[in-house]
Amino acid sequence: MSVLDRIGQKVLFTLDPETAHGLSIAALRCGLPVTSRPPRDERLKLRVAGLDFPNPLGMAAGYDKNAEVPDALLGLGFGFAEVGTITPLAQTGNPKPRIFRLTADEAVINRLGFNNEGHEAAEKRLAARKGRLGIVGVNIGANKDSADRIGDYERGVTRFAPYASYLTVNISSPNTPGLRNMQAREQLGELLSRVMAARASAAATPPVFLKIAPDLVEAELEDIAAEVAEKRIDGVIVSNTTLARTGLRSATVAGEAGGLSGKPLFERSTAVLARMRKLVGPEMAIIGVGGVDSTETALEKIRAGADLVQLYTGMIYAGPSLPGRIVAGMARFVEREGLSSLRELRDSRLDHWAVKAY
Repeated sequence: MSVLDRIGQKVLFTLDPETAHGLSIAALRCGLPVTSRPPRDERLKLRVAGLDFPNPLGMAAGYDKNAEVPDALLGLGFGFAEVGTITPLAQTGNPKPRIFRLTADEAVINRLGFNNEGHEAAEKRLAARKGRLGIVGVNIGANKDSADRIGDYERGVTRFAPYASYLTVNISSPNTPGLRNMQAREQLGELLSRVMAARASAAATPPVFLKIAPDLVEAELEDIAAEVAEKRIDGVIVSNTTLARTGLRSATVAGEAGGLSGKPLFERSTAVLARMRKLVGPEMAIIGVGGVDSTETALEKIRAGADLVQLYTGMIYAGPSLPGRIVAGMARFVEREGLSSLRELRDSRLDHWAVKAY
């Protein structure tokens, strides 16, 4: 971590987490912090789901919920950014406090509950950046009190297809009651059928990804793999936050309700990623998320079967220069190992991770 990152972290950590998050968004909107972009390396470029990524590292959904700063995030060195989760109607989310730092574990528990300004506000911002370079995905969700949650996803597809490089169907947040039940096969089959029908009739047809939880058992993963293959979904994002609390040191807040992200999620999410790669085969795109906080953890996701990698919580603890440092480290790695492309690394430790207990 740079000196500026350390100073910034100390200042932000004097504030409650949600205030600090808002301040970081405001800083990016104003053109701060200024970080040096990593040099572009042809060996880090890759084509996934029909899209050309300058490097495989992305900002995960949850940070830029309202599509306020996707271009500023790309300016930090990310190869792509995912905004959202965005629901049709604005909603305030769950009561505060609802974000908790587990500093000793370099982790966060959140129970935000899809707080966002809704489709209309996000669409205006995304429409204003239409035509700009850079891959920006849009993560769509359902309102907590919706009478037709699948209809909410259809509306998200229709609304954002013209602006999104790709769409993510998020049914894996633990903070909207009943949402994760949509991962069950019957509900999932109907959801994906209607989502893909909505895309087929939309003004544009971006790739569609499904974001899943890390708390699924083998039979549930098998059902999901079968449905995404049958419905011709373009890819899977593994994974969202976990309800597990194994081995945490931050005893005072470890019992808070919500999803856990950060360093403790790495092993669980990577094991689930490898199992999903085994189930869907080598062709389907997979984005690996959970516990990425360094070049090595990013590379390990790729070794376990990921095409692309995302982070969020890691930047809370390592600062805004983290994406640039990770991408620069990837470039050094391919140079040192004599690789013509980072893609050569994928699946090299697939068998190791696929049998790990979680």
